[in-house]
Amino acid sequence: MQLSLETIAGRIRHAKSVAIFTHMRPDGDALGSALAIGRALDFLQVQNEVCVETELPSNLAFLQGIDKVKKAPSKPYDMLVCVDCSDVQRLGALSDEFLSATRKNIETVNIDHHVSNTRFAKMNFVRTCSANCMNVFALITYMGTPLDKITAEYLLTGLLTDSGNFSHDDVTEETFTLAARLTKAGADIRTLQYELFKKQPRARAELHAMAMSGMRYAHNNRFAFAVVTRVMLAKCGADANLTEGFVDFPLSIDGVEVAATLLEVKFRQYKVSLRSKQYADVNKIAGVYGGGGHVRAAGCMLFGDLEDVIDKLTFTVSQYLND
Repeated sequence: MQLSLETIAGRIRHAKSVAIFTHMRPDGDALGSALAIGRALDFLQVQNEVCVETELPSNLAFLQGIDKVKKAPSKPYDMLVCVDCSDVQRLGALSDEFLSATRKNIETVNIDHHVSNTRFAKMNFVRTCSANCMNVFALITYMGTPLDKITAEYLLTGLLTDSGNFSHDDVTEETFTLAARLTKAGADIRTLQYELFKKQPRARAELHAMAMSGMRYAHNNRFAFAVVTRVMLAKCGADANLTEGFVDFPLSIDGVEVAATLLEVKFRQYKVSLRSKQYADVNKIAGVYGGGGHVRAAGCMLFGDLEDVIDKLTFTVSQYLND
């Protein structure tokens, strides 16, 4: 059921306890959304926990309170709120708990901005926009809680991350208006931009150089992609979280319309991140393999030997390129 944010805010305000979930391998928008709701609940003195099934990315370690994020709820909760997650399966091990709660007399909420969202909760609010933190800002406004510096920095982290530092084509006047509002509330945009886009350990720099040196092209150079294997990660002493943003480099090349990175997460399993520049709908490309996201940014999982995976992906991409 699609409900208004005002209605959902009222339900959350009156909950006795709330667990907040977001997707595996969370980015800044996922954690920013979850932590902002958690902080709003703290102001309301509503017991809450933020839960993520996988390890948290090292580049977001600077966020206050991230050390309190758990892999699973420590107790039963009266309400489960899921943020920035297009499909319940993206919760990983937490998906069974969320679906079980939905079947029982437990309130479940889904607040998201992905066009591919499946409306999997009892109460859903899905609105496409630059970042889910834009929806969460409206939510906590309806909840009537303070917009302090910490909350503003959670929200601006999500806004910067999912807008590509204000470079994606879904950036609107609303995006900049909210950024100004958050900056006025105390968010340090200079520090956040450094932490999110400029600061990197040597291991990431070396891995980036290795991956991009092996970049490949197809379809008259309109499709460019890079592969990151587990061997490369081990050689550079890097973890998979350090590959965040790698896909932006092939997309920046003149003439490239679709870019991808293929990250080997397990034997014969690859996490594919997709981006497009002007017209190709990568949400549809990812959807062929059960993934999704946005028109210009999406992802999916592919299984098989690397060259077979590349062949499948390259063929699918060709169906969405203009002749």
